[in-house]
Amino acid sequence: MNTMLRKSILGLAGLTIAGGLAAGPLNTTDNPTPTNPIAAAVQTDKPDTSTLIPHGVQGAQSRIDLTDEQVDNVKAIIAATKKADMDERAAVVAIGTALQESKLENLGHLGDRNDHDSQGLFQQRPSSGWGTVEQITDPEYSTLAFLKGLKQVDGWQDMPLTVAAQTVQVSAFPDHYAQWEQLAADLVAAHWNS
Repeated sequence: MNTMLRKSILGLAGLTIAGGLAAGPLNTTDNPTPTNPIAAAVQTDKPDTSTLIPHGVQGAQSRIDLTDEQVDNVKAIIAATKKADMDERAAVVAIGTALQESKLENLGHLGDRNDHDSQGLFQQRPSSGWGTVEQITDPEYSTLAFLKGLKQVDGWQDMPLTVAAQTVQVSAFPDHYAQWEQLAADLVAAHWNS
């Protein structure tokens, strides 16, 4: 008796769902769903803002126009993030950090303007154990080194970008990373699947 009752209820539920779909959004003419399946696929491939900026941005945000070289460095950071088997949020933290440290320019030694022996996208220092000059001026290597440090920060996924970045970088200006979160998220959204 229970089996018969269950089959009847499931049969009615199936009819209700099928009827609802037939009479619902699929048959409306004002449905805003794109008719081009390729456009729909492209739209869903972009990372979601809640994944990229789970805590919202903190403070005023900065923006800069990027050169082709800077965009290439964004793509290199994203590729290294994927190679490290880390997600889009890690790429946002890495790109936001590189925006603050070097404006996404792979900087060599800057002479008197240099901060100690800091170089590369993340302004890492050979004397602090980040690697050789050749290594830290290689975008893939420097990103993987940064991400290795990020992985060692307990709960980095639940931290605002500026806290996660500062924990790895130990900057004299820890709050400055926050200003780049929106631009970093926009760059990850634009280039994660390119």
